[in-house]
Amino acid sequence: MSENFAIIGAAGYIAPKHLQAIHQTGNQLVAATDPHDNVGRLDAFFPEARYFKEIERFDRHLEKLRRGPDEGRVKYVSVCTPNYLHDAHVRLALRIKADAICEKPLVIAPWNLDALEELEAEHNQRVYNVLQLRLLPSMIRLREEIQQQTAREKAEVCLTYVTRRGRWYDASWKGSPEKSGGVSMNIGIHFFDVMLWLFGQVEASELHLNQSRRMSGALHLERATIKWFLSTDADDLPDHCKQEGKFAFRSMTLEGQEIEFSNGFTDLHTQVYQEILAGRGTGIKEARPAIELVHQIKSSETSSWVGSQHPLLKDASHQPSRSRRAA
Repeated sequence: MSENFAIIGAAGYIAPKHLQAIHQTGNQLVAATDPHDNVGRLDAFFPEARYFKEIERFDRHLEKLRRGPDEGRVKYVSVCTPNYLHDAHVRLALRIKADAICEKPLVIAPWNLDALEELEAEHNQRVYNVLQLRLLPSMIRLREEIQQQTAREKAEVCLTYVTRRGRWYDASWKGSPEKSGGVSMNIGIHFFDVMLWLFGQVEASELHLNQSRRMSGALHLERATIKWFLSTDADDLPDHCKQEGKFAFRSMTLEGQEIEFSNGFTDLHTQVYQEILAGRGTGIKEARPAIELVHQIKSSETSSWVGSQHPLLKDASHQPSRSRRAA
């Protein structure tokens, strides 16, 4: 049965993945909104969708549909807006009696999750979060192997994610910690989520480096110690990536052995939608641990690197370029 969808943030970077997922799961997009009218991408799948530049008119249209025949109602609202607007737009979805499918992070401040849980119950609707790394076959296999192990000794994990972002990044909402949540929230939330999903609850956390373009630290989880490094600075890309013209580097090693999780990283949204439509999507409960962890990390003081530092921090001279050094 085809369901009606609406999307908030139709002109954004991640929106095409949601549009494709709606199409590939056999559903219809009936309404879209974005203050930027560069939304010609709608023609690829849903040329008949109504577009609203003002979210107030979009809201009014969805409310009108809600009060009309059931077959015209919007059942799901996809939220692809800047991070700091997510919870407000999720509330809009719940208010018109639709389930919300929200990009990561679901919220920036963990206490906003409490309000969303109350609204879920009040409106009898669901809030889903896109946590696609949990669907990677390599991650599923690894989790199964970890859960079958009886040994108590913690694994040693090294996680590295470097993705080049140009000067535009600093001038956009993504470069504002108040709007994006900073590097650890904006590009790190998926990785923290999957680490907790794989290796269990947090026992301790260390923050070794905290700059506007890069962060690093160590997590001590139930089943692993994880040294992590996140960066949006091209200078941190490995030489082989630069030589091959690649703009991103993802690496996860377990006891020194590389775990593949790059292939398919960007092509999982349709599977996320399939899980949601089948009633198996990840929601507030699943999203909460990583959001609380990142909030804790951001609130921490930096500590000594000795013993648990990421390999990229072993050289004490590792510093950002002058133009990008945190104030």
